Amino acid sequence: MVFPSASPSSPPLLPPWLILMGALAALGPLAIDMYLPAFGAMAADLGVHPGQVERTLASYLLGLALAQLVYGPLADRYGRKPPLLLGLTLFAVASVACALSRDIDHLILWRVVQAFGGAAGMVVPRAVIRDHLDTREAAQALSLLMLVMGVMPILAPLLGGQAVTLGSWRTVFYLMGLAGVGLWLAVALYMRESLDPARRAPLAVGAIAASFRLLLTHRRFMGYTLAGGFGSGGLFAYISGSPQVFITIYGIDPRWFGLLFGLNAAALIVASQASARLLNRHPPIRLLARAQGTLVLMTLCGLALTLLDWISLPLLMLCLMGFMASQGFVGPNAAALALADQGPRLGVASALMGSLQMLCGALAGFAVSAWHTGTPLPLTAVLAACAVLSWLSGRIAMRSPRQPA
Repeated sequence: MVFPSASPSSPPLLPPWLILMGALAALGPLAIDMYLPAFGAMAADLGVHPGQVERTLASYLLGLALAQLVYGPLADRYGRKPPLLLGLTLFAVASVACALSRDIDHLILWRVVQAFGGAAGMVVPRAVIRDHLDTREAAQALSLLMLVMGVMPILAPLLGGQAVTLGSWRTVFYLMGLAGVGLWLAVALYMRESLDPARRAPLAVGAIAASFRLLLTHRRFMGYTLAGGFGSGGLFAYISGSPQVFITIYGIDPRWFGLLFGLNAAALIVASQASARLLNRHPPIRLLARAQGTLVLMTLCGLALTLLDWISLPLLMLCLMGFMASQGFVGPNAAALALADQGPRLGVASALMGSLQMLCGALAGFAVSAWHTGTPLPLTAVLAACAVLSWLSGRIAMRSPRQPA
């Protein structure tokens, strides 16, 4: 093992390599959350409908879904570090290009390129964690990773709002580019390779296709992946729809949007850390099952209140915080269980898992951005659908026999 990890009897630690992995994984949320307060300014400056600006988010998620399929095989063939450096270069360049865009079509195009860069930070950190840790420890590490990642949804909208106030929406993308450059330097100077040369897989189209085919027919892998994926779909539906719901429907000042957004992110953080502690006494599968039940309950309550026209901002926030807290348990435990049996093809498995989860997020984001009723119904309905599908996927995985990699 290249990096030290905490012993099973010691409390979970955040070693430097894990902090760096968290920062890399946070690059995706940075590119998603930081420009949310700028939606109105972007629509006005580019002369388009706000729904077209929302599509830049869904396009980014779609780019993340596709790009991860590329980084998995690259990470298994060339190691974990070179694909990260490639991705961070793309991310930094595309961020500057987004800032220089003069129309919505070019902005959407460069957001897709930016996603192809940011995808490296989604795939490689999960593979690095599984290079070092077993299933239970990996679930703990992924929960701790969510602590680092979870800070970003709190800080990013606040930072983005200040950037728009002091400069313009273009300033937001310049700051994203600066973050990409900083992480490139950190990886180049401080990260050591974690993939054993003996475990490197050939970059052969037939072998890669065979790995993807085996994974797609692996019921436990697909079940746990979609359990986390549909949960992530609800999360991205919330991210995509929250500016419309909070600012347009409920009239929240954009300066206070970051506070409400941060409260929900805080629920995700606290729950993910509770999950990490509870893993010392309970297996991941038990925590996942209970969290998914709560996920369904909170979202169905939100949908029922909306359909009965009893919904209010405090009640909506209560349902959203319940959803986010449940997702804090679902995300890391579903990911650890999905990757548990995939040692020989860990990079490809991590890539496919991330791609399917981002695809769920992109579809949920498109659904929310295309459905406008002047009420929170599009958001609460998509959240409820994602929660039910996550629960069903989890049950299929739990009832499937283990299959060796």
